[in-house]
Amino acid sequence: MQLVKVGLCAFGMSGKVFHAPFLKEHPGFFMSAVVERSKEDSKEKYPEATIYRSVEEMLKNADIELVVVNTPVQTHFEYTKMALEAGKNVVVEKPFTVNVSQAEELVKLAEEKGLFLSVYQNRRFDRDYLQVQKIMSEGNVGNIKEAEIRFDRFRTEPSGKAHKENPEATGSGSLHDLGSHLVDQAVQYFGFPERLFADVFSMKGKEFANDYFEIILFYQNDLRVRLKSSVFTKEAHYAYAIHGEKGSFLQERTDNQENELVAGAVPEYGKEWTQPLKEPDGILNYLNENKETQRIFTSSEPGNYMNYYQQIYEFIVFGYALPSPAEEIIKNMKIIDAAWESSKEGKIVTL
Repeated sequence: MQLVKVGLCAFGMSGKVFHAPFLKEHPGFFMSAVVERSKEDSKEKYPEATIYRSVEEMLKNADIELVVVNTPVQTHFEYTKMALEAGKNVVVEKPFTVNVSQAEELVKLAEEKGLFLSVYQNRRFDRDYLQVQKIMSEGNVGNIKEAEIRFDRFRTEPSGKAHKENPEATGSGSLHDLGSHLVDQAVQYFGFPERLFADVFSMKGKEFANDYFEIILFYQNDLRVRLKSSVFTKEAHYAYAIHGEKGSFLQERTDNQENELVAGAVPEYGKEWTQPLKEPDGILNYLNENKETQRIFTSSEPGNYMNYYQQIYEFIVFGYALPSPAEEIIKNMKIIDAAWESSKEGKIVTL
């Protein structure tokens, strides 16, 4: 099996939870290098990875062909550009960049260098997202007229992470953080909208970056899609609500991969490694061919973030489709930029 040598730009939560475990367990990857500016936390589980004290040092000295840029969003543009100019392929964490102009410049550079650039849109591999995709493809709800996707939390106290909560830091706040997931899912489900209206602000106060947003996406066929997130939601809503001409589908956010990984779960290659559902997590209510109401409790199949890296590997070795290519994610950045404009101006923005 061809071995792909990888360098990790940071070993914080993103590195420890979302990247390193999958790179270690996938037989086609070798985590050759990791950047830790002062600590050596990676040595315990990944002793084979050489520790570098800066991204610059790693790019100059490490024998790697793929770089994972998993640093704070404010550094994504700088480090991704640096890696591409060093001749390395790149996986960059979401959100891709802080604005669309940075995203477009990086895509152009990757094309000029003949390198690939993929954005880590891992929520495409969540069980709940995949279940909604499956239900819609089966067509029981009919032509979809309205949809809502939510990602709520109850985090009323500051986290202390300046790159996420400092309102002066471009790219901080929920719109870029959780919004990058919801926008991506909306575009994957329904395509690129024509217009949008957004309300973005901080419930915790002006001294903090935005922690609430609501975006209404307007589509050509009169479809309306609402994206919403709040950190003052103690009782969970259904994360997905799909309403069509024949019925509705409600889906809970039940993917637990992140929590299991934080707790120490090992994502075994080629196997289901997550805990099974204890009860149904969705409701499908629709009219059948005889106009009879069918109300069914549904259960989603397991998701697996390993499939992202499997697709990266298959692209490198076999030339299969690249997962979430950066040129595709430019659309997401256009929506996020437009949401900022809409909220500030209090108007509908045409895309």
